Amino acid sequence: MNHEPGRLAVLDLEPAKSDFLSETLAGLSRTPRTLPCKYFYDERGAALFQKICELPEYYVTRTETAILRLHAHEMAQCIGARCELIGLGTGAGTKTRILLEELEAPAVYIPIDISKEQLRQSTALFHQLFPQLKILPVCTDYLQPFDLPDPLRIPARRIVYFPGSTIGNFEPSEATEFLRRIVDLCGKDGGLLIGVDLQKDSDVLERAYNDSQGVTAQFNLNLLRRANRELDADFDLERWRHRAIYNSSVGRIEMHLISEIDQTVHVADREFHFRCGERIITEFSYKYTPEGFTALADGAGFDFARIWTDDARLFGVFYFTLKL
Repeated sequence: MNHEPGRLAVLDLEPAKSDFLSETLAGLSRTPRTLPCKYFYDERGAALFQKICELPEYYVTRTETAILRLHAHEMAQCIGARCELIGLGTGAGTKTRILLEELEAPAVYIPIDISKEQLRQSTALFHQLFPQLKILPVCTDYLQPFDLPDPLRIPARRIVYFPGSTIGNFEPSEATEFLRRIVDLCGKDGGLLIGVDLQKDSDVLERAYNDSQGVTAQFNLNLLRRANRELDADFDLERWRHRAIYNSSVGRIEMHLISEIDQTVHVADREFHFRCGERIITEFSYKYTPEGFTALADGAGFDFARIWTDDARLFGVFYFTLKL
């Protein structure tokens, strides 16, 4: 296998443009209107998200990374030797690298991401860092059912690693269903290591999603830019603004794009009318208490094993095993 970026063997199950179109049309036809957040991550969107992760207001990534740096050895001890590590939406792989450095003789690493270019880049880097590790990258929408490549080495157990609190993008009922799919994916003796953003002061949350440099706004608006480029849409980006609010009654950040004027937008051959002030919901991000998330996972078929948090309890990394 050639390890140069762009020439890696990636199992390519990337969603088709027709999926983006059908989901966009369906979302804009609803009340309230929505756009699917999984399409944030084209090449520009992935790069903007990397910038978000470095912002002073965005505590999520640096806090989770710090937890891993402090406790990855303990996590690796819980996981055990010769695991098959399946990384869901691991992006650039910074946190996965910390974990892999502590794992004992992992049998195979299977990174799964919707961003093909980022997957190629991170896999190329990991081939250099871990030359003895078998890496089988898969480009797909992991929110949908998918097949895993078969590793040559038989692992002792299968561990799903799901960092970044992406589980918060699901409605709680959807999160339970997704966790049930992970139970099936893990199989006998498997486990789940998952990052979860915890509930905290609303000012901290709203600053994190409305940063002073406007990078999150660019990231959110890039979804409209992508629709213009790929779906023959005509969103005028100057006529939309980003806003994220914390809805304390349900414990979630709600990310919106707000129409600045009365306007008409075309997507493919469809026409959509927006009133001034009308919103498109682009993302929910649920925040959990440790007890609340443990109960959610329990309902899906997991047994709680450990949680690691920072001193301020901003973020938690949970380890679950399967119920016997």
